[in-house]
Amino acid sequence: MHDYKQIDMSKVQTYSIKTRDNKVNVKDHFASPVKLGQTFSGFLDQLPGVLGAETIKSIVESVVKSHRNGRPVIAAIGGHVIKCGLQPVLKSLIEAGVISAVAMNGSAAIHDYEVSLAGATSEDVGAVLHSGDFGFSDETGGGINTALKQAEPTGVGFGEAVGRAIINNKHPYSEYSLLAACAEADIPCTVHVAVGTDIIHQHPTMDGAVTGEMSYRDFRLLTSVVADLSGGAWLNIGSAVIMPEVFLKALSIAQNLGHHVEDFTTANFDMIRHYRTQQNVVSRPVSGQGKGYNLIGHHEINIPLFAQAVIESLATG
Repeated sequence: MHDYKQIDMSKVQTYSIKTRDNKVNVKDHFASPVKLGQTFSGFLDQLPGVLGAETIKSIVESVVKSHRNGRPVIAAIGGHVIKCGLQPVLKSLIEAGVISAVAMNGSAAIHDYEVSLAGATSEDVGAVLHSGDFGFSDETGGGINTALKQAEPTGVGFGEAVGRAIINNKHPYSEYSLLAACAEADIPCTVHVAVGTDIIHQHPTMDGAVTGEMSYRDFRLLTSVVADLSGGAWLNIGSAVIMPEVFLKALSIAQNLGHHVEDFTTANFDMIRHYRTQQNVVSRPVSGQGKGYNLIGHHEINIPLFAQAVIESLATG
């Protein structure tokens, strides 16, 4: 075997720290001291200019720019966003004219509908699954499936059908409904269903042909919005699979039809990193076309922070 000797360190070359490029410096990246009575804008400014803090500032800047330039800002959400009670936050951005379209999976629509009707949602699945009671709320399945059947002849899609039903039936908590807020604001609200994934598919009033038709109408509507996304922003909030896949297909159709969507921003808000959100939201769509961001953390913290930052930025010019 080779007879190794301890290496001689005496000839190692060094350099001055003053000549080195550094990723962090006190001028550009350090936080400011906290102080009592700080305004929200002041709080945002005092955050360090690194990692998540830098990311949220960049997303806010991109969204505000898109809004001021009259470009679309689309919020694509999963059911957990609704269960975290964030409808009022997103509704504020709709009322401010920032969010110009909302897309959601089936579970988000169901939780939103239940909140509008009962002021509550999210049953304890483990407690009722083995008794055969999970997902069989008559008002939820019957109400949504009936709304879809009644609206099918009118030509509207899933989201508008349910949103209008919430308003027309005067649900007592409709002020907390994102579907109703979109209908009242007359902006697209699309629902993208995977048959068999939602509790309303267990209900005896379920009609697969109607559900498929209504959701397919929404897919075509969303694709039209995505075709106009140049200069805009796509915000994926809490959907790990359905909405990232829907977005990728809608974008592919738009490009195939010659719309050449480019120079847009994507942002993925989620609690952990997922393969599809990274590939289908943050990476592939903006490759050579724009900028993608990941902001990882709890929805109930990051979404209000983001929304408040956008509102503050719009107010201060």
